[in-house]
Amino acid sequence: MARVKTGNVRRKRRSRMLKHSKGYRGGRNNLKRTATEAVQKGWNHAYKHRRARKRDFRRLWIARINAAARLHGLTYSRFIHGLKTAGIELDRKVLADIAVNDEAGFGQLIVLAKGS
Repeated sequence: MARVKTGNVRRKRRSRMLKHSKGYRGGRNNLKRTATEAVQKGWNHAYKHRRARKRDFRRLWIARINAAARLHGLTYSRFIHGLKTAGIELDRKVLADIAVNDEAGFGQLIVLAKGS
């Protein structure tokens, strides 16, 4: 069987990883092993936090809706239940935007939620 030398594959593999670690401090940007570990850990954190961001925004929207609903004498859970029974299908992102930017419109939603 013929001998296969690494050739320029090893250099390409190394430079590709070092390109991703550009801007890291110390040996994490120019030593192959530590750069590889740092880049892979960074990719894991990025993957994890892309999912956490969705949870964080939902928590923020719920907090905003709750604060606005309590100004009108209604809790968050009763407000959401009232909207569901009234047949209003607005998601929490839109409700939070209305609560922050349109006080009168949110007051009308409160009236509808209380009425049902």
